[in-house]
Amino acid sequence: MALSIQVLYPVGDDTHFDMDYYLAKHMPLVGECIGEHLESTQVTKGVAGGPDQPPAFYAIATMTFADKAAMDAAMPKMGPALADIPNYTNTTPQMLIGEVA
Repeated sequence: MALSIQVLYPVGDDTHFDMDYYLAKHMPLVGECIGEHLESTQVTKGVAGGPDQPPAFYAIATMTFADKAAMDAAMPKMGPALADIPNYTNTTPQMLIGEVA
């Protein structure tokens, strides 16, 4: 069964998120680290949290893996991408690992 990891970047007081850096530098770095294990990636930029509501998240990245073995092989290789987080945000990312339905 396919699995996904979603990384959510919540908006908060005194937080920032550099979307240009994230798309141009960070996501390619993720690809360098674990691209061989990925089925797909998708980035959703937060624009609203509902009608007339600001977004609760700056962005959500979804990385899809063919199965648990592929995800398990990728995780130890994420060090450089994790170390890059302070270069584009000071918010604390949240993570959701799930089965793709």
